[in-house]
Amino acid sequence: MGDVALNEGKGIGIEQLRYGRGNDVLVVDAWQLRSMEHWAIFATDSYSGSLLGRILSGDIKPDEGIITGLPQRIGWVSLGLQQALLERELEKDELDYGSSVESLVLECCQSAQQLEPLLQQVGLEHLRLRGFRQLSTGETRRVMLARALAMQPQLLILDDPYAGLDSEHQTSLSQLLSEVEKCSQLLIITSRQEELPPCISHVALFNTEMLKSGLSVHKLSSPMSIDEWHNHPVMAQLNALSAHRSDELLTLMVRQRHSAEAFDPLVEIKNGKVEYVSGLIFSAVNWRIEAGQHWQVRGPNGCGKSTLLGLILGDHPQCYSNDITLFGRPRGSGESIWEIKQRIGVVSSALHLQYRVSCSALDVLISGFFDSIGLYHKPTKPQLDLAKEWLAILHMSELANTSFKQLDYGQQRLLLIGRALIKKPLLLILDEPYQGLDFINRTLVMRALEMIAHHHLSQLLYVSHHREDALPSIKHFVDFIKQGDGYSVQITHSVFG
Repeated sequence: MGDVALNEGKGIGIEQLRYGRGNDVLVVDAWQLRSMEHWAIFATDSYSGSLLGRILSGDIKPDEGIITGLPQRIGWVSLGLQQALLERELEKDELDYGSSVESLVLECCQSAQQLEPLLQQVGLEHLRLRGFRQLSTGETRRVMLARALAMQPQLLILDDPYAGLDSEHQTSLSQLLSEVEKCSQLLIITSRQEELPPCISHVALFNTEMLKSGLSVHKLSSPMSIDEWHNHPVMAQLNALSAHRSDELLTLMVRQRHSAEAFDPLVEIKNGKVEYVSGLIFSAVNWRIEAGQHWQVRGPNGCGKSTLLGLILGDHPQCYSNDITLFGRPRGSGESIWEIKQRIGVVSSALHLQYRVSCSALDVLISGFFDSIGLYHKPTKPQLDLAKEWLAILHMSELANTSFKQLDYGQQRLLLIGRALIKKPLLLILDEPYQGLDFINRTLVMRALEMIAHHHLSQLLYVSHHREDALPSIKHFVDFIKQGDGYSVQITHSVFG
């Protein structure tokens, strides 16, 4: 078992660290993080950064090696930790919406006096009494950040820190980190170069080597200064590799393409409205998705983007009190939810949370044919063969029999993307699909989605807060605009994108 020694003030030292998980081995021969340095781990083509973050946070222990100088107070924010807290809240059946925001932050505070400043720092004052399960993904993310800061950490580890945050809160987080870096050492794990805060002084990379035995060895090989990082050739190499892999994925999708029934409009909502006892979410939504159109939904955290998608999917309780036509049939006219879902592929944080079964990675892909959480039908041989092809395209063949719950959050998300695509859906709903993905897989998926849209293999309904994730083939937009107590929407059609 690896050893961890506390020795504050002299920086963190890692020697001969090894951690094995299935066919993957994480290796750090020697790494020194001096106390005045702020580091980033750039997640290229593996989940090594996330694993190392979990080791340093104490979430998991290395198989061997020595870590010295870890401070006593370590703040840790990750999508996996966020998922675990959501699952904990789901188990509290006696609570309608889970613990309140202020109670979740308070349970991590050193003193009650910390609560108010923390809620203000992360913009949660107006949500303080909101139940955790009522929050949007971005709002949930801010709760996780507040809980980590409540510990007054000497080391703050942030894995994919901007995931789910709208543009306003991305800017706020950058400003907050410029204050936090004065009293805490930062370790940022990200697959987005533009997310490196100005305070980052050093960057670390992992290289992956495939051994004849089938093991994948992910080794820390390139710790460098930030100036060396800006001149490093790795970005060009990674872009070339992801382009090749996205071409492979497109070839697979084109080969399995089939003629689907056409609907025009595909979806229509007339005077859509969602309102709770606590207040209005949005109103006056009049929206048609016509044949061949690809749409992006934009707006701040908590405005109702996921709620709007839920009306289309039939997952929202108010979907039957709205005037909605889907695939040529008015909602509530006798169609089953399974008839609707047969034509839709979905990737979202809500689906990710619901997928809590222990089936294998291969079965997760096959479940896409049946729109099920887990696999309860025997697949045909063509379905099984196609799922194996998808695993190979996703470079996950060696994980075919691994339980979904044992996989890293990013590996889980990649499988759920494959699950949505494998059945060639007429409508593809993607709500922040890239969360948790490394650079290679994020770029792979983004390129593949653009190709799918360009070649009209599916119609896309797409949500992303990151400007750099805009897809050229999407030329139609739904923007949520603040209006009184709730939101209205603005429809935009752009000829030039």
